[in-house]
Amino acid sequence: MIEVLVLYYSSGGNTKKLANLIARGIDSVNGTSARIRTVPKVSTVCEKIAQEIPDAGSPYVTLKDLEECKGLALGSPVRFGNMSSHLKYFLDSTSHEWLSGTLSGKPACVFTSGGSMHGGQETTLLSMMLPLLHHGMIVIGLPYTESKLMTTTTGGTPYGVSRYSGIKDDVELSEDEKYLAIAQGKRIAQLCSAIFTTTRLHQF
Repeated sequence: MIEVLVLYYSSGGNTKKLANLIARGIDSVNGTSARIRTVPKVSTVCEKIAQEIPDAGSPYVTLKDLEECKGLALGSPVRFGNMSSHLKYFLDSTSHEWLSGTLSGKPACVFTSGGSMHGGQETTLLSMMLPLLHHGMIVIGLPYTESKLMTTTTGGTPYGVSRYSGIKDDVELSEDEKYLAIAQGKRIAQLCSAIFTTTRLHQF
């Protein structure tokens, strides 16, 4: 079984919803499965220590997850046009994996959610791509052969799936967002399967 790591941070649950849909897309591809992980919050108080296992939700990611996965879907809410500090804090701890080439040659994609329609979703997606490129990953987006990219009035970009949640986090996932998230999961799963089963890559 080829496992794809779906790694995200979500404070209000919106990025988590995308992560679960991407995982559904991954699981729908024969021979692949999603491994869903999150990252802990970074405390501003040095003495505050979080438990190693979260009370609820996805388990915390470990460096071993990066080693064992054959692909990576990375997600974060928009933070002033950038990824969240909590996700970046974890990525900053992966220097050994960079030196050893743990992620080199593995496919990756990115996803995000934001409270305003034009509030930095695309720059957030690009910010997450940078460390993945340094790791030597094969970064993929969503092609315009996914016709809903041309018609969506909510989330969706060629750089990766996005979500518009509203300023008060009260906007439900649109059908376009759901479709594109599942499509992105299928796409990375298919590429992982193609690479690690030596199938031709003509469709990518």
